[in-house]
Amino acid sequence: MCQQSRKNSSDSVFRGIPVGGDEPALFSQFLDTHDFADDTRRAFRQDIRKFAGWFSESNREPFVVGRVTVRDVTDFKNHLRNDLGQAVSTVNRALVALRRFFRWLVEHGHVPSSPAKQVKELRRQPLAPKGLERNQVRSLLREVELRQDVRANAIFHLLLYTGCRVGDLVNLKLDDVVMGQRSGSAVFRSGKGNKERSVPLPHPARVALVAYLETRPPIDSPRVFVGERGALTDRGIRNLCDKYSAICGFKIHPHLLRHTMAHKFLDDNPGDLVALAQVLGHENLNTTKRYVQRTEKQLGEACERLFY
Repeated sequence: MCQQSRKNSSDSVFRGIPVGGDEPALFSQFLDTHDFADDTRRAFRQDIRKFAGWFSESNREPFVVGRVTVRDVTDFKNHLRNDLGQAVSTVNRALVALRRFFRWLVEHGHVPSSPAKQVKELRRQPLAPKGLERNQVRSLLREVELRQDVRANAIFHLLLYTGCRVGDLVNLKLDDVVMGQRSGSAVFRSGKGNKERSVPLPHPARVALVAYLETRPPIDSPRVFVGERGALTDRGIRNLCDKYSAICGFKIHPHLLRHTMAHKFLDDNPGDLVALAQVLGHENLNTTKRYVQRTEKQLGEACERLFY
């Protein structure tokens, strides 16, 4: 975008809004002194225009940066959330835009202090990471079986039964897998912080893995999962997920399957966060506690059961 067109687009931000004489130029300079991506520039223009319009209408005076108070920014935040019902992320994005703009104004001597600095962003309600529903897991494994995709079956079973990360999966070596008739385990050596952990392999995962190893191509690689060109990569696993996302009609990605395993583990072993943390490789139990939170869907279902 050329300099002139950027200036024109900055001027048009306040079109139809009463503003002080310097405000369009100040906002234009703010944008031009930052190497923002086009989407970021668009978001700044939208949020600053939204605030300027609200300021002028609420205070019945032109928007002048030197006239903005902490009360204005606080009331604007409440207006977006309570009057317009905008999402927490949308409100917080507007506050970040105001904070960045006024910080620049302070740094360049246009205002003595930032009225946005003291206004805190809205807190997001912590929700449990979303996983697949049981019928979706069934659909995925059924489609894999129909296509007799032995390697995909082993990959998805490992993800669903061990909760491993994609990095754990692609770095898993043949020597890291131990299996017997009644038990088995996989040693993941490339976890976060290079932490090593041994994870049990439940019976369905062992069956799927044995079936794959019996048909594994004779590739000269120590890695468990290989293709015609060598060891399977992170991108290869994600491509496989994309393929079955298209087949099943819902989004699938490795970390979603990790979340799915965590939810199912706690459903079957209520409250056993210590065991789940050990399986997932979490050093901090607070990281694992997020799975105790309810998902947005669960909260909605709980509220729907209210009756007066």
